[in-house]
Amino acid sequence: MKSSNNQLPDLSYLQLDRAGNLFYQLTPAELVEAAIQRNEGTLADSGALAIDTGEFTGRSPKDRFVVDDNITHDTVWWGKVNIKFDPSKFDALLNKVTTYLAGKDIFVRDSSACANEKCHIDIRVVTETAYQNLFVHHLFLRPEFTELSSKPEWTIIAAPGFKADPAIDGTRQSNFSIINFTKKMILIGGTGYTGEIKKGIFSVLNFILPHQKNVLSMHCSANIGEKGDTAIFFGLSGTGKTTLSADANRRLIGDDEHGWSDYTIFNFEGGCYAKCVDLTPEKEPQIFSAIQFGALLENTNYIKGTRKVDFTNIDKTENTRVAYPLYNVSNAVIPSIGLLPKNIFFLTADAFGILPPISKLTTNQAMYHFISGYTAKVAGTEAGVNEPTETFSACFGQAFLPLNPVVYAKLLGNKIKEGNVNVWLVNTGWTGGAYGTGKRMQLSYTRAMINAALNRELDGVQYKPHPVFNLQMPVSCPNVPSELLDPRNTWANKGQYDEQANNLAASFVKNFEQYADLSSAEIINAAPKVISANLV
Repeated sequence: MKSSNNQLPDLSYLQLDRAGNLFYQLTPAELVEAAIQRNEGTLADSGALAIDTGEFTGRSPKDRFVVDDNITHDTVWWGKVNIKFDPSKFDALLNKVTTYLAGKDIFVRDSSACANEKCHIDIRVVTETAYQNLFVHHLFLRPEFTELSSKPEWTIIAAPGFKADPAIDGTRQSNFSIINFTKKMILIGGTGYTGEIKKGIFSVLNFILPHQKNVLSMHCSANIGEKGDTAIFFGLSGTGKTTLSADANRRLIGDDEHGWSDYTIFNFEGGCYAKCVDLTPEKEPQIFSAIQFGALLENTNYIKGTRKVDFTNIDKTENTRVAYPLYNVSNAVIPSIGLLPKNIFFLTADAFGILPPISKLTTNQAMYHFISGYTAKVAGTEAGVNEPTETFSACFGQAFLPLNPVVYAKLLGNKIKEGNVNVWLVNTGWTGGAYGTGKRMQLSYTRAMINAALNRELDGVQYKPHPVFNLQMPVSCPNVPSELLDPRNTWANKGQYDEQANNLAASFVKNFEQYADLSSAEIINAAPKVISANLV
């Protein structure tokens, strides 16, 4: 038994008092040492611990379940995102997992989530591996030892070595992640991918905060300017959420999960879990410099014969990751709380080259596009994707939403109105044509447009509406060529642009049909208008 504070938690309520050695609240250095001794990973030349997560190098959404009980039965948005799990099956599986851990070394960490004390929850995480416990140290908040609860509100058990029997246990396959709101537990097995731990708690907060506290939970990054102005960045993978929120002139609140209360924007987490494919100090200086001793690299590869990471190597997965605490970021806000936002940016990588590089949304349009959560995949990003493909993920984080997306959108709309917040749709994707014909929008131009919005340099300029999406497009922007601001002007074949714009609009309308019953007429009317004639 070992504890960094010579005190050990009582785990009898989990039936884990039968475990072997219990390592409690170890420091990052102790966890790195344990991981290396247990052959869980190696030390890179940066000092980071490099590990492989095994069979699963990403989340497994089809194996995420929510226990169907009195709390969830009539409130959860059941379906492909939230799959029902029987309470008795959960109890039986929990007993199997704790029996599996009996006699094994386990790592226990007490932590918390939500920098806003009014939304704060205490969390105990029990892991089978040292590297998972290191991840928890980085990604959750780190209370002082005197602030720890003897029995935290929520408990997570993560046992990657335990394999479920689907025929008996009620799972789809041997891996699983199951949330039980009555027992306030998350049970994870059969997968060593650490993202299941953090997204499990994010899903919990996405249920608790809007449902019980009137706080909007958000899958977004956030930063603060020199004058205390907060900006929020929503976006799916590959749209630039992490890159664009990492600004040398603004301080980082957080890169992934936040809450919007009556008075603050606050981070749920205590660290960052960043993608690191093609990472360079020039492209992502904040992330690159945060990879120090104790940081956790997942599924990366070394340059042959060295301990230097080759960030271009994706032999194991494109989803290479690095986890590190916020204190590794030089300009992070700690505690990670900001004032209410002045600007919200919806980021989309439109591979069809249709959406404007920046446009201003009304409140109803903001709610519509928030529910839609649009971006596009391009050829080569996934097996079988040979041409640009629309992707819609409600609220820019559909996989983590226990409630119907319209619930979150209505809460967002109310907060936008109350705070008179500017909402911008920013296309970080293609211009002058679709992927393969056009070219990717220059990052320098995107940054210039966002800076212009933040500095109120777009307040007094002239706007014109997009003919199909009715988005308000500025006709000028500092440090950006004016011809880029109207995407139709960048296409050589205007008729082809019109056709593609109609096709994309039709996809938006089709996708939104599933949300129409709970949406107001004002939100539905904010949809793009499909037109049949070319705009010559």
